[in-house]
Amino acid sequence: MKIALLTDGVFPYVIGGMQKHSFYLAKYFALNKIEVDLYHTANDLSKADSLDCFTSEEKKYIRSIVIPFPKLDRFPGHYIREMYAYSAAIFSKMKGNRPVDFIYVQGFCGMKLLENKDQIKIPIGVNFHGLEMFQKAANLRSKLEQFIFRKPVLRILKNADVVFSLGGKLTELMLLHGIPKEKISQISIGIDPSWIREEEIMQHSNMTFVFVGRYERRKGIEELMMVLNNIKEQSFEFHFVGAIPVAKQLKAPHIHYWGNIADSSIIKDILKTSDVLVCPSYSEGMPTVILEAMASGLAIIASDVGAVSEQVNEANGILIQPGNNEALEQALLKMLKVSPDLLISMKRNSIAAIQKQFLWEEIIAKNISEIQRFIK
Repeated sequence: MKIALLTDGVFPYVIGGMQKHSFYLAKYFALNKIEVDLYHTANDLSKADSLDCFTSEEKKYIRSIVIPFPKLDRFPGHYIREMYAYSAAIFSKMKGNRPVDFIYVQGFCGMKLLENKDQIKIPIGVNFHGLEMFQKAANLRSKLEQFIFRKPVLRILKNADVVFSLGGKLTELMLLHGIPKEKISQISIGIDPSWIREEEIMQHSNMTFVFVGRYERRKGIEELMMVLNNIKEQSFEFHFVGAIPVAKQLKAPHIHYWGNIADSSIIKDILKTSDVLVCPSYSEGMPTVILEAMASGLAIIASDVGAVSEQVNEANGILIQPGNNEALEQALLKMLKVSPDLLISMKRNSIAAIQKQFLWEEIIAKNISEIQRFIK
């Protein structure tokens, strides 16, 4: 079987949840001896082309096709225009390359391809992950930005042969906006077993919370900062992993900022020395960072958005409504008061959930089975 995987980057050359998903898709397709034409981009194109993130055996099945990402004006809607230009460059390159059996599109990367679907005659699947443009907006500006995305996203979803959903509220959103049920394939993202914690689960002397993510309005970081500033109890630590502007950082001895980290081994070490991941986003798909934290043995506080309810429940954490500062503060305070036995139980339940339903060996098997339905 030959698959074309269209993405706007693979981790670690481009940092993000969709980019990690693209990395693992390519990796596990290759481990199953499926040939992958990987259309991708990066800031440093030479590093991306080398594919050093894959093993030599995996690279036997992965063909790297690097596409420079266009940088256009910064007027409203520039991202859509850039992605359209990027998708057009991918489409142009695809026409001269070997035929494949199936095309797997991440997000907007197949805009031009789907416009010319009649020329292709190859089944196309699309994964839009979070469908953030149909979820709760953090403010008026975010709402206007979401509005710009809605029409092209729906056009892409309706033109695809199969639409991959991560589950939870995401499937509901697709049905609500006219995507036929028979066209939706619900498959979660996964995680590599190397993330599973082997050390003994314990609570640290001071409860340790951690946030991992980029500084983006929809991630709820501003609300999290406000809540942390309100909590007078300081018998805990809070770690931020990600590029948080210095001007936005809280100055307190129990709050620590690590900056942007691309090295997974460092992130693993930080997670394993933490107790609770906090993910207060306004919108999400199925955050990879939640799976990484669960595999590392953390309890979770997260907004009930996207497919997060597939990952988090009362057995391993607390779900809150997005943008609700009071609920976020109460969740943090509740965790601070939880008994050591209950906290350890929640942490163990996180690992058990990973082992039961989120390991990539099973996730890739579901993807392969679904793709084979469309190959004649």
